[in-house]
Amino acid sequence: MLAGRLLEPVDADETTPLIIYAHGSENAGWIGSSRDPYQMVGRGISVFVYDKRGTGLSEGKYSQNFPRLADDLAAAAAEAKRIAGGRFGRVGLVGLSQGGWVAPLAAEKAQADFIVIGYGLVADIREEDADQVQKELRDAGYDASVLGLARAITDVTARIAASQYTDGLDELAEIQRRYSSKEWFPLIRGSYTGVFLNSSVDDLREHGVPQFNDLDIDWTLEPMSVLRGVKVPQLWVLADEDREAPIDLTLQRLQTLRNEGSEIDITIFSNTDHGMWEYDQASDGTRDYLRITAGYYDLIADYIKGRSRGVYGRSASVEGN
Repeated sequence: MLAGRLLEPVDADETTPLIIYAHGSENAGWIGSSRDPYQMVGRGISVFVYDKRGTGLSEGKYSQNFPRLADDLAAAAAEAKRIAGGRFGRVGLVGLSQGGWVAPLAAEKAQADFIVIGYGLVADIREEDADQVQKELRDAGYDASVLGLARAITDVTARIAASQYTDGLDELAEIQRRYSSKEWFPLIRGSYTGVFLNSSVDDLREHGVPQFNDLDIDWTLEPMSVLRGVKVPQLWVLADEDREAPIDLTLQRLQTLRNEGSEIDITIFSNTDHGMWEYDQASDGTRDYLRITAGYYDLIADYIKGRSRGVYGRSASVEGN
């Protein structure tokens, strides 16, 4: 049983857009705590927000199984339409971060008219981890020789993750023996690689990683296949300095989908990190996060309403090839 809440402008009617949010990877509920739904309601959009399974007021077990979460999102869309009782027009799904995987999977089942993805990826979990490690080391000033070693390391850790610790552990032990004393080694984090590098191989073989073991990840999903199945318009909003979800591969793949006929708008905000945060960066690379970048919420709200002002803060629209 999932808990959800419908938020409506006071003048909601049959022309008011209605959106349903897909969570990111966080394991906390969103009802009453997430800023994003209120930003949209304040801009004249109805919002259905729910606590995903295993979080907040919802029952069930926390999961990162995207097809299962997409079924939940489609159910939330149906409930939102029922509660709104005809006081809505266009209906869309908004997926933030990891929700950028979930919203496209749910689009057809939810009968969405459009989807919006904020700081998401067109990459699977293994690609995300590898790209994140590359960006961490590039940002720290390391050259191609170290980046090449890091790519070989993430190839091994990807095999470990996808095989549930049955493949790649011997190679991990050799990686730890050879490189653990290198100054770049402790800088590696990624989505899971840093955890593996700093874990005992014997512990991994016997117990795995407790916080990862019960996520029920479907490793068979292929992002381009999923997005080729999306037939409705899409807006992708990306942060150009995103350390958690580096954008280069995503941009390439979105352009490929555009060239194949998908209706995709892409906007990038400069000097902005994951979550659309502006920041000050110290000489050692650490970042002091300041504010959500100006124009981000206005851009999304105008897209949902089917209009565009053209200029949104420090953003730039990405044209097709």
